[in-house]
Amino acid sequence: METSSKTARELFEDVRKNPTRKRFGFGARPALINVDLQKAYTSVGEFATAYETDPRQCEYVNRLSALMRDKGFPVVWTYVAYMDSGEDCGVWGTRTNTPDSLQNIKVGSRRSEFDDRLVIDRKRDVIVNKRMASAFFETNLGSIFNFHKIDTVIITGGSTSGCVRATAVDSLQRSFRTIVPIECCADKHESPHFANLYDMALKYCDVIGVEEVIAHLAAMPANAAATSASGG
Repeated sequence: METSSKTARELFEDVRKNPTRKRFGFGARPALINVDLQKAYTSVGEFATAYETDPRQCEYVNRLSALMRDKGFPVVWTYVAYMDSGEDCGVWGTRTNTPDSLQNIKVGSRRSEFDDRLVIDRKRDVIVNKRMASAFFETNLGSIFNFHKIDTVIITGGSTSGCVRATAVDSLQRSFRTIVPIECCADKHESPHFANLYDMALKYCDVIGVEEVIAHLAAMPANAAATSASGG
């Protein structure tokens, strides 16, 4: 095993400056998955699990989401919330049992609510209550993306080391080109955040700046089928 005195941030920046593999790139039909941008994780100072890497994260996510809607491509929002019994959390919920534990994010609770800063179109966007780390695990995203002939998945949200990474791995395993905008994901500490950006960039997806993602989406032609169906 190679050893280094560099921080996780420094290792990631090295990979960004000197990539060892070519990018997957964008395909023709992207979808956006915004992972668990709910108050349990974004209300910094209110909940012990909250995190923030870039203070403009929600702003960037809103810009990406608006662009995707304008182009006629799917926007997905996931959140985690469980039954009062917590049994749908499975063995994942057996490690701790504190007010801040995962299985104690209840359906309809404040912790399960999306961040108030987000702009969600509840008529057009896809909203998924997921139970496990990946947005794909036992959800209907596979069939939705198949219907829309999606070939590219853009992932935002948190945590970088948990649900974002799990979703990115599952996305690649389903043969989607996968993109993570750096400023749009967050973790509780910079070390796991940058360590996982480093690992995802080496193996599973393109980890690039959000402005590059926005510029690419802005230049894409609209999805004619979706635009026609919506009357646009």
